[in-house]
Order: sequence, then C-alpha cells, then structure tokens
Amino acid sequence: MLSYQVEGVTGTMHSQSTQTGAARAGDAVNIRPARISEVGAMLAIFAGEVEAGRMLPRTPAEMRAHIDDWLVAERNGALVGCVSLVHFNDSLAEVRSLAVTEEYRGNGLGGKLIKSALELAAARGRSRVLALTRAAPVFLKLGFEVDRVANYPEKVWRDCQMCPLREQCDEVAVIYQLDTHHNGGRQGS
Repeated sequence: MLSYQVEGVTGTMHSQSTQTGAARAGDAVNIRPARISEVGAMLAIFAGEVEAGRMLPRTPAEMRAHIDDWLVAERNGALVGCVSLVHFNDSLAEVRSLAVTEEYRGNGLGGKLIKSALELAAARGRSRVLALTRAAPVFLKLGFEVDRVANYPEKVWRDCQMCPLREQCDEVAVIYQLDTHHNGGRQGS
C-alpha cells in the first residue's frame, strides 16, 4: 500500500510490485512514495537524461518541496526508478520526470511507475493525466491517447517557456482520462 496526504487528508492505495527482466528470480521491485533523504539518489537516476537534453533539470529544493508528488522504484534498498505527478488544477495532473536506471530499462518498470502515478492521480481526485514524452508508445500501451500540447496552456506557461527545445519541441502530448477508466486508472484489472 502507498500512503499519501493531500490537503490534510491521509489515505492509502495499492503499491505496484514487479519483477523485471534485469532482476533475478525473487528480486522484487517495490514502488512507493519517495523520501526527502532520497532526493540525491533520484537526481542521480535522471542526471544522464538531463545532461543529454532529454529531460528538464529539477532542483533538490524543488523536489524536497514537492516530495509527496514523487514515487520511487526500489530493489534491495537501492532506487532504480522514479516519477513525479505535477498538479495543474483540480482535474489535470502531469506524469513528469519518469526515469529508470540503465539496467532496468526495457523491462516494463517505466510502465509500472506510470500506472502508480495514475493511481496517485485518481486517489487525489484528478480526472485527466498529461505527459509530454519522446516515448509515446509506452504511454499509448497503457491507455493514453495522443493530444496537442497547445490544449494544455497550464503546461506551456509553467514548463515549456524554460525548455531549450521549445521552438523545435520533439515531444508528443499524451492524455489519460481517469474518469473513463472505472478502476482507479488501471486497465485490465
């Protein structure tokens, strides 16, 4: 179970536990809320993506201030992935800063992190979840649909203005309608 607190309300939701191809039999990966003490490890997970220009940087202060919006994937005490859920308004949230360590890529862990973020969004009462991504097939497999970035001025005003690629953006906007998926954002359950 994942615990969360929103506007003074505490609750729980189901935790995702999975085995990836990189893990040996019996080595489960647990997805859970992040802790402030893990901010450095989380930054390290996506440092290479930031350096390569594939992800916008996040500051430790920003991450600590919004630690309740972060989920991490942990295996044997080590972080192997992370994702954040950014809230724009009462209905819209965004899956952001999705990253998985090199040895766990291509094994479904990113999808598990996205599903956990969808569960968090549903628990917080959001009806739509946005992502801007270069990995649209991962999101489409989970039930997201392609949309236009221009349909989300909240995102453009908040993040796109500082992006060095804003004039030649190569990311695809995808949206997930939680209110049309009747089982808490999880398909096929």
